[in-house]
Amino acid sequence: MRKTATVKTSTAKTAKTAAASARTAAGAKATTASKAPKAESHLAMVRRARRINRELAEVYPYAHPELDFRNPFELLVATVLSAQTTDLRVNQTTPALFAAYPTPEDMAAAVPEEMEEIIRPTGFFRAKTKSLLGLSAALRDEFGGEVPGRLEDLVKLPGVGRKTANVVLGNAFGVPGITVDTHFGRLVRRWKWTDEEDPVKVEAVVAGIFPKSEWTMLSHRVVFHGRRICHARKPACGACPIAPLCPSYGEGETDPEKARKLLKYEMGGYPGQRLSPPADYPGKPAPALGAE
Repeated sequence: MRKTATVKTSTAKTAKTAAASARTAAGAKATTASKAPKAESHLAMVRRARRINRELAEVYPYAHPELDFRNPFELLVATVLSAQTTDLRVNQTTPALFAAYPTPEDMAAAVPEEMEEIIRPTGFFRAKTKSLLGLSAALRDEFGGEVPGRLEDLVKLPGVGRKTANVVLGNAFGVPGITVDTHFGRLVRRWKWTDEEDPVKVEAVVAGIFPKSEWTMLSHRVVFHGRRICHARKPACGACPIAPLCPSYGEGETDPEKARKLLKYEMGGYPGQRLSPPADYPGKPAPALGAE
């Protein structure tokens, strides 16, 4: 009888302990749930996005297009060449290209094989040569040798999409535009401005967050930040000036010292991408081709 009573008592204690543990766990879950951050409203996201833009304007007051150009035609050509390569490589290649073909008429009459050799360092040189010959002929034949200043005309040119058109409009004609490249798309998704992947949809969403007057400079600031600090594989979170505003903080290196070693271009004390940077650029000019 004593043995049976002891077993019953032990079983009761075990059940009581299990029940108490269950209540504790449930309470912990409830506490955790109550502390979970609330979903951000659209208005709060817009306010945070605009604050990020203001902060980036202070960090990069010198933000600019990182392609060397002297006129709309050179910017158009350089932007087409920038696909699947760096702006630095394009800038190192275009001096020889524009020396050989300074106008649309000259470029339209180029020998394809000779142009291919010049632009070979930018990669995909055969496809790019075909695009440059086509767009140059279209400028010569349909636009009097001038680059048009309307998006609907630009996107009809061979090799020219909305991204290229917005680069040219914003920086050669002063027409506001949002340039959604890989850096821009990556960052706006990290910042939870949108979860869209399609560049046209991303452009539409961001255009609804900011006034039109901000579109071009916003594009430069975001791209600058993506190239210098918020890298694709290992963002330098610990050296990021907008870390308190970033919902993705912690995806990269958070240690300040280690993060600082990840900084690129002028932020890390290295040359930039332009051989001929603007006068207010605080970094060093990039080296010419073969002088790296």
